[in-house]
Amino acid sequence: MIKRIHSILFLCGDLKLTAEFYEKIDFKIERADDSVRIKFGDFRLAFMDENKATIQDDKSVKKGTGMFMYFEVEDVDSFHKKLLERNIATSSEPKSWPWGKREFAVRDPDGYKLIFFSNI
Repeated sequence: MIKRIHSILFLCGDLKLTAEFYEKIDFKIERADDSVRIKFGDFRLAFMDENKATIQDDKSVKKGTGMFMYFEVEDVDSFHKKLLERNIATSSEPKSWPWGKREFAVRDPDGYKLIFFSNI
């Protein structure tokens, strides 16, 4: 029986750049020598230096292919504006979708896709 999801591990090329990016978006991060973690209660997004990772992945595959991380925000349009003011490039403008979400996309320094949304 599975009890819970503990974390998701992402390999990254530049740990310092990754930490700065997520801090700029307002995530609270925990730093360690070889990783950065973002906590949501007892769940974590963990970013590890790809050269120090104990589990190696196929480096010929583009990072994050087919994966999207969704984050709910109070007001997606205001959040989008805030990121632009902080010089964070977005991959799209906020758009309303038939499934009841207004969302836009951002790619982190390694190309992982973050979707920020508000329910409409």
